[in-house]
Amino acid sequence: MLTGQALLNDIRKCALREGQCALWWLGQSSLIIKLGQTVVGLDLFLSRHDRRRIPPLLKPNQCAGFNLILGTHDHRDHIDRPTWPASAQASPEALFVVPAFLLPRLANDLSIPSERFIGLDDGTFVETNGIRITGIAAAHELLDRDPATGHYPYLGFIVEAHGFRLYHSGDCCVYEGLQNRIARRPLDLALLPINGRDARRLASNCIGNMTYQEAADLAGALSPGLTIPMHYDMFEHNSEDPQLFLDYMRVKYPRLKTALCRHGARMIIRSARHPEMDPAILKIP
Repeated sequence: MLTGQALLNDIRKCALREGQCALWWLGQSSLIIKLGQTVVGLDLFLSRHDRRRIPPLLKPNQCAGFNLILGTHDHRDHIDRPTWPASAQASPEALFVVPAFLLPRLANDLSIPSERFIGLDDGTFVETNGIRITGIAAAHELLDRDPATGHYPYLGFIVEAHGFRLYHSGDCCVYEGLQNRIARRPLDLALLPINGRDARRLASNCIGNMTYQEAADLAGALSPGLTIPMHYDMFEHNSEDPQLFLDYMRVKYPRLKTALCRHGARMIIRSARHPEMDPAILKIP
């Protein structure tokens, strides 16, 4: 498991071809991806917390060399407010992509210049640093929508560049219309939560996500090149066994590929849509 400067060095030296994506998982829904030369942080959760099962693999002031930092919604394990100012300082050129619902509140609260923020909503997109990012409404238990602005407070993101297209759902349950929002073009990678939801957790304000069965069925409908489960490892009270997801996928959708990430380990995923790429679509050095 790489941490700290060793992790950053691995990201920096990783060279990719067209149709390749490199991924480093930091636990929960926290990921670093690289497409071409562009480095993207997704839902970076870097704060210390007494109930964390996976310690932070980076310090906020170590987040150097990031081009984009994406936050799907305003919960600490997704938009980690205490750490964003230090990350902004460590990567002074990085832009922050967040739900438009949160603007300009985040900029004011975190004392990060507002021009460094990009707000997205369902179906809106931005092209920057050679990458296209599209917002996809997420149902975190419910498909909430702000009545004043019409904005969705919870989003997923489709990220595409260099012949590779991935979907990071953020915290989400399956809802009517989700599949159609995502499946306008083929996916090379789907990253889906599997921790589920129940009355006990909801009563304690722990808002839920897809079960592993629901995540598998969404993957079955989308048919991505690879599906990776997430959001199952960080907190004891809100966890799931990822092997259940793998087993269910193997039995119900045997033609689809799945994999588990290792914390702090580089995974290179190759798009099967490129004729020069091998059909075996992933490599873990």
